[in-house]
Amino acid sequence: MRQGGLVSPFPSAGGRLANDGISRTETDWEQRYRRTVITSDAVTTAVVVAGIGNFFGVRDAANWHEKWGILAFGTEVLVLGALAVSRSWSPAVLGQGAEEFRRLGRSLFMATVVLALGGIALTSRNIKLWIFVAVPAIAIVTMIARYALRIRLHRQRKAGRCLRPVLAAGSPATVSDLIARTRRFPHLGWRVEAVCTTDDPGLDGDQLDGVPVVGPLADVADHVHRDGYRVVAVTADPHWSPHRLQRLAWNLEGSDAEMVVAPVLMEVAGPRLHVDAVLGIPLLRVSMPTFTGGRRSVKGVVDRVGAALLLVVFAPLMTLVALLVLVDSRGGVFYRQRRVGKDGREFTIVKFRTMVAGADGARAALADRNEGAGLLFKLRRDPRVTRLGAVLRRYSIDELPQLFNVLTGSMSLVGPRPPLPEESAAYGPDIRRRLLVKPGLTGLWQISGRSDLPWEEAVRLDLRYVEDWSLALDTVILWKTLRAVVHGHGAY
Repeated sequence: MRQGGLVSPFPSAGGRLANDGISRTETDWEQRYRRTVITSDAVTTAVVVAGIGNFFGVRDAANWHEKWGILAFGTEVLVLGALAVSRSWSPAVLGQGAEEFRRLGRSLFMATVVLALGGIALTSRNIKLWIFVAVPAIAIVTMIARYALRIRLHRQRKAGRCLRPVLAAGSPATVSDLIARTRRFPHLGWRVEAVCTTDDPGLDGDQLDGVPVVGPLADVADHVHRDGYRVVAVTADPHWSPHRLQRLAWNLEGSDAEMVVAPVLMEVAGPRLHVDAVLGIPLLRVSMPTFTGGRRSVKGVVDRVGAALLLVVFAPLMTLVALLVLVDSRGGVFYRQRRVGKDGREFTIVKFRTMVAGADGARAALADRNEGAGLLFKLRRDPRVTRLGAVLRRYSIDELPQLFNVLTGSMSLVGPRPPLPEESAAYGPDIRRRLLVKPGLTGLWQISGRSDLPWEEAVRLDLRYVEDWSLALDTVILWKTLRAVVHGHGAY
């Protein structure tokens, strides 16, 4: 499809099957999107390099062609080469989670190291400009461009376009769960179009949650070759013995489909999963979650430095809000409440007051109107919330004083939601794993719906963060928090 004389990386509709059974449109949009990302990376890198050259007046320097020209060209080549080596343009990661940005960051770090070593070898005195200015600038601009492309891709997917057709194969219960997840999160790019399940699933009308059941599990490969599905999602079922899974992988050879097997450990992902060959047997190795060590120390430093910088940036706004709180209703500026932090230690959380004075005493009278999920107490239209408080809550401005909690070390910028003591007292052993890390000012719950989330989903997201935490995931959550705060969804 062409728009304004340029080839668009996004098709105007979902893919249709070609005569040979392969979904050519689906394959084409993936290729176009990959080419668009590569072009974007190359153009942004060249623009940044040229802009730095002009801004710092390197064209006026002596021996420009011999020194500055070589450094500029070398920086461009090193960055693009590192992106290629790190497989940052792999279709498997483009538009998918934090891994895309993790590989992008790894590539730029690699380019920086090689550039520094090259500068030492060439005894260049001008190498610092390219290491400390050019590469960080390239990182910022490239990530912004990638994120802009991802937003557009996700919008297309929510409209039912740019989706990979999926054949799900497993038990009715596990396939039904997969169908529900793909519909709830269309931005991930999967659309279950057919199901192969047990021979006698007992389904009405040969459909499972509105998706056609096309045959038994033994016929998966035949349907893939005939109908051109891009993904075969294998979910749990007693049918799937190691031999049958291996046979299915062999039978899928020659098709455009990738085979995805859902592991038994459903909520463990990312850097904790490794596949090793031991004695000729492929084993899925799961490393322990990281609760201490170097990365946690880095996170602690980032938390405190980040909180200090944010307090300086938001100081004028916080001063204005404090004055408005005093004028709006009787009572103090801040609201203090005991919460439970890491390892079950209690601390005092600080927020701007958003309710009338004595609001805690009136909670018992509102217990029968509770709309919160699980152990949470929430009311969409809480009569105790002031007019100003409703605005502060909608945009999470009331939580800015929690930056002092982050600065003093009782909280983190990113982490699970800090529970009340009575909530944590009711936790079972599984949910108590939320207390293995510091609670956060924001987290997966913040960017996924906040108070609108079912209790089970909020717990699942918190436990997923505890298990799969990484610096890259923290960066993505902080970035997405800005959008969640602006939209104000689920905040009341």
